[in-house]
Amino acid sequence: MHKTSARLLALLSLLQTPRDWSGDDLAERLGITSRTVRRDIERLRELDYPITTVKGPAGGYRLAAGAHLPPMLFDDEQAVALAVALQTAATGTAVAEDASRALATLRQVMPPRLRHRVDLLRITAVQPPAAAGDTPQADAQVLMDLSRAIHAHEELRFDYAPGRPGTSADDARRVQPHHLVTWRHRWYLVAWDLHREDWRTFRVDRVRPRTPTGPRFAPRELPGGNVSTFITSRFRGNDGTTTDWPCRGEVVLHLPAADVAPFAQDGIVEELGPRHCRLTLGSWSWTGLAATVGRFDTDIEVIGPPRLATAFADLGARYTRAARHVTGQETGPTP
Repeated sequence: MHKTSARLLALLSLLQTPRDWSGDDLAERLGITSRTVRRDIERLRELDYPITTVKGPAGGYRLAAGAHLPPMLFDDEQAVALAVALQTAATGTAVAEDASRALATLRQVMPPRLRHRVDLLRITAVQPPAAAGDTPQADAQVLMDLSRAIHAHEELRFDYAPGRPGTSADDARRVQPHHLVTWRHRWYLVAWDLHREDWRTFRVDRVRPRTPTGPRFAPRELPGGNVSTFITSRFRGNDGTTTDWPCRGEVVLHLPAADVAPFAQDGIVEELGPRHCRLTLGSWSWTGLAATVGRFDTDIEVIGPPRLATAFADLGARYTRAARHVTGQETGPTP
């Protein structure tokens, strides 16, 4: 039989699994009697672990949420995964300071073997420079306020800061909040805009909620059936029901497929030979697609559609005009 302290830790580890445990199951897993299980359950309750008794033919136990956070038990893999997640969150996110304090607390109680593994990790998040007047990180309190309104199905009013210097803020928005999502390291609020009568996405770092919240509402069905489809579609310039790019074309690049694939994003690269490959790529506009393909420093053959070839021609003419002028002065030969 295990010593009492070790046995309690083993029992607590089992109870942290999100399921109901019968007394017989716990006794069998721990190699003890059902009577000892009952005694150990009472000991854990005395240590403020909120263990509830499950009613039913076999009965059982479940670790519930309590009024405060009791000591928790993690296995080695869980502890390292938690430390990695906290270190990632501590590099430039909205909860960076709290994540740093939580990581320091976790590291302090780790056994030396795990502390060494965690100390080998050095994660650096490089944030893109913010534009003038831009706030790249969402405020943790704003995230909590929005989350509460979403959970309660309550209308929201908020001021929305302008996205570009020199523009003025709109009137207070009135929306039915639906989801909080992250897209490329930014937080967005997905909501039904009551004034525009349409779905909108709002950058959370520009949202300043007003109080109190409005009346409750019955949630609408999101276009596309789920938030992932809707967000991917909207950021690709569609109506929210499909994740396809509105513009998609094919080209042949005079480069090996291995050189193109790392920079093709979500495009499809097919090898045609040692120095040729076919690239199928999408974008929000034909001009944008032509410009994206033009990043590859090589000859390009357009397979189709014709609108992509037209976009290349228009872009080429535009670049040619730009090359002839430097700050408004002709750079060509003097007649």
